Amino acid sequence: MDKLSARVKRLGFSQTFVMSNKVREMKANGIDVISLTLGEPDFDVPDTIKKAAFDAITENYSHYSPVPGFLELREAIAHKLKRDNNLDYKPTQICVSNGAKQSIINVLAAIIDDGDEVLLPAPYWVSYDEMVKMMGGTSVMLPTSYVTDFKITAEQLESAITERTKAILFSSPCNPSGGYYTYDELKSLAKVIAKYPQLTVISDEIYEYINYETKTTSIAQFAEIYEQTAVINGMSKAFAMTGWRIGYSACPEWLAKACEKIQGQMTSGPNTVAQRASITALKTDPSEFRYMIDAFEKRRDLVYELMSTIPGFKVLLPKAAFYFFPDISYYIGKTLNGKLIANADEFAMFILENAHVGCVGGLSFGSPECIRFSYAASEDELKEAMKRIKETLEKYNH
Repeated sequence: MDKLSARVKRLGFSQTFVMSNKVREMKANGIDVISLTLGEPDFDVPDTIKKAAFDAITENYSHYSPVPGFLELREAIAHKLKRDNNLDYKPTQICVSNGAKQSIINVLAAIIDDGDEVLLPAPYWVSYDEMVKMMGGTSVMLPTSYVTDFKITAEQLESAITERTKAILFSSPCNPSGGYYTYDELKSLAKVIAKYPQLTVISDEIYEYINYETKTTSIAQFAEIYEQTAVINGMSKAFAMTGWRIGYSACPEWLAKACEKIQGQMTSGPNTVAQRASITALKTDPSEFRYMIDAFEKRRDLVYELMSTIPGFKVLLPKAAFYFFPDISYYIGKTLNGKLIANADEFAMFILENAHVGCVGGLSFGSPECIRFSYAASEDELKEAMKRIKETLEKYNH
C-alpha cells in the first residue's frame, strides 16, 4: 500500500545534496575527492557574532520569540534595508524565518493556489521549482544562456505572463550564474510587472554583500511595484551563518501578515539565540566583514584564470556570489571514457568519478548545458581541482 501523498511524489531531491552525499560516500571509501558542490562560505562565524550568541544564552533567551521574530531584530533588519538598499520597511512588514528558504516558502504558500503559474528565469536555484511544486503551482521556465549573460529581458518576461501567472521568483545576485541585474535592467522589468497587479515579485537577495563590482539594486526600489514585491534575505552567506538558520522577508503589510499566519502554524519563531546574534551582525558596519569578500574575489580571479584554459568550457567572469557556471555543451553527445554524456548532470558525474572533483549539473538549475562549481574552498583545493579536470578531459576527449 502506497502511503505517500501526491505532493511528496511530485518533489525531487536537491541535486546539490545528491552530489555532496556522493562526495561523502567516496571520501568514506578512501577516495581523495575535492568537493565544490555546496554553496556554503568556508569561513567561521565572526567572533563578535559568536559573543552575542553567548551573551544571549547567559541572558536566558531560551523561550519562544514572537512568531515573526524579536522586535529588536526586525528593527535591525529595517535599519539595514534603509542603510544598504534605500528601502523603507516597518518591523510589521518583516517576518524572520528558519532560513531564507522558509521565507520563500512562506510567500509562495501565501499567494499560490493549485495550477497557478510562477515564472522562473533560468538558471535558478535548485529549490525554486520544487517549492512551487510543493505549493501546487506550475513553474514556467524563462530560458537564458551564456550568450545573454544568463539574464531575461523585459520583452521575454511580458511574453510569458498569462492570466494564471501569480509570481516571478529569481535571485540577484544569482545562484548559480554569479551575475546580477543592473538598475536599468530591473527598471525595465519593473515597468512590465507594474502592468500586472496580480503578479508578485519574489526577489531573493541572499548574495547581496558578496559582490565584486557595483552595489546591486533591489527591485523593490521601484515605487510602482513596491506593493507587489517580497524581498528575501538572510544571514547565511554574508556572515557565514549557514547553520544558524536565520532568513527574513520584507513585504507589503498584507503579505507580511499572511507569512506570519503561515509560519505560526508551521514552525513559530526561529531560534532565539541565533536571532539575538543576528541583531549584532546586522548592526555592524558591513566593512567589518569585507575580508571574506576579498578572499572570495581573489579565489574567483584564480579560478577564472585556470578554468579559462580547460578545453570545451565557455566561462563568464562572475560578478557576485561564489559560483562558476560554465557552459559545457561542447561535451554533450560525446563519449568520454566509454560513457555517453547526454546532459550536464552526466558530465558532472563523469567529472566526479574520473577527476574526483565534485560539482553540480545544471539540469536542476534549468540549464542542462551548464555545471556549477562553488569556489568557497581553499586556493590549494581550487588549483588542484582545476588541474584534475583539465588533465582528465585532455586524457579522455579524443
